[in-house]
Amino acid sequence: MSNRSILRRKSVEDSLATTDDPDRSLKRDLTAWDLAVLGVAVAVGAGIFSVGATAAANHAGPAVIISFLIASVVCALAIMCYAEFASTLPVAGSAYTFSYATAGEFVAWIIGWDLILEMLLAAAVIAKFWGVYLSDAFGLFGIDVPTTVHLGPVDLEWGPVLVVGVFTALLAVGTKLSTRVNSVFTIIKVGITLFVIVVGFFYVRAENYTPFVPPSEPAASESGLHQPLFAFLSGFDPSTYGVMGILSGAALVFFAFIGFDVVATTAEETKNPQRAVPRGILGGLAIVTVLYILVTVVVTGMVSYTDLAASESPSLTTAFVLVGADWAGKVISIGILVGLTSVIMVLLLGLTRIVFAMSRDGLLPRGVSRTSHRYKTPIRLQVGAGVVVALIAGLSKVELLEEMINIGTLSAFVLVSFGIPILRRTRPDLTRGFRVPWSPVLPIVSGVACLWLMSNLTTLTWLRFAAWLALGIVIYAVYSYRHSRIGRGEAPDPADDLPAPAGH
Repeated sequence: MSNRSILRRKSVEDSLATTDDPDRSLKRDLTAWDLAVLGVAVAVGAGIFSVGATAAANHAGPAVIISFLIASVVCALAIMCYAEFASTLPVAGSAYTFSYATAGEFVAWIIGWDLILEMLLAAAVIAKFWGVYLSDAFGLFGIDVPTTVHLGPVDLEWGPVLVVGVFTALLAVGTKLSTRVNSVFTIIKVGITLFVIVVGFFYVRAENYTPFVPPSEPAASESGLHQPLFAFLSGFDPSTYGVMGILSGAALVFFAFIGFDVVATTAEETKNPQRAVPRGILGGLAIVTVLYILVTVVVTGMVSYTDLAASESPSLTTAFVLVGADWAGKVISIGILVGLTSVIMVLLLGLTRIVFAMSRDGLLPRGVSRTSHRYKTPIRLQVGAGVVVALIAGLSKVELLEEMINIGTLSAFVLVSFGIPILRRTRPDLTRGFRVPWSPVLPIVSGVACLWLMSNLTTLTWLRFAAWLALGIVIYAVYSYRHSRIGRGEAPDPADDLPAPAGH
């Protein structure tokens, strides 16, 4: 394949060789436990206290438990694919790096561009929510501190800027130090979550689980842009509850599982990644799934889903208030603040590692991938990313783009899932620390399931996603295609040297 082709691929060997560049290398000091904590940290945030209640109220009723099981199974299938890739190719970049080795440069660029969207918006949205919950916590505890600073015509929320600034500084001076701080926050928030679950079980009443699957109802009239894409294209009238409600609920609660792909971006900083990455990712997912299902069982058992639906913004706090346990609001507000804090750190880490990998390959300016000889982190990139996230979170209504995070994550899951059979066929010789069972069936099922969840996101989200992709294609055509290291002959194009697929 010509190195002028947009489908030029980067071999596994060449990807591994890039980690030896002393000016662009990361320190391997993370363990399987560190990775599991990172996964739990990014998944157990405000969502555990709100997303299940929202899905129960507006989509599935008590059957939201099934929605969570569907979402967790889909995520588990995709995460197994990530684990195989990361144990085979332990290099920063996650789905971007994996796609470069299987589908070629253009697809890798697109997925890297998607991941930047996911991490950037997720970090900014979560930082924004952190500021909101900080203000709520001040109110609950009777502290009168303004959370907005007026700078002439501009209103700046200082909470998001503060939390992003602190973790940007920590990440700049070392990933291991950051993970230690993150571990403390994660243990605290898991403890608070378990406390809330245990107390909540004392208020559970069996009749609240009936009907477990509420009968389908026509949804409130919405414009086509706010309907799920599947409903918009098929002409079905949008509905809530019933089987379709369970499926749309699964698409919504999938937000709870974003972030496990972030863990794969740290493969280059992990000791013995062939063993540690699969164990860390899958272990973290197992813990998170159990916590989410327990919280959902509690919230749907404490109060009827119809009472939750009557609330303006249903959450676990709503359930406790409805049963007269108002004190829980303070505990949950602390849990949310602690939970969001560590989520922000992991997302900032993932964002910089994606940009770092793309920069090292020349698809973004090479200068930003330089690492500090002292700290072995890309300090300039980390600080730059922190500034961008802080400004977006502090100055804009970024929370309106929350669903964009889901579509960015799912698109990455699709390509990684379909990439497993491709790499198995083209490079059967590679050492794999973990293998997805029943390939190619499970990876294909994973990819199709992720596509189905994507089709349940709104038409407006798809249009915004298309605009983001169009911008990415322009940047690739104008800059990345011309500056790619493979395209410039600075790295070998392995496509012609790949072994022939079995049976040929």
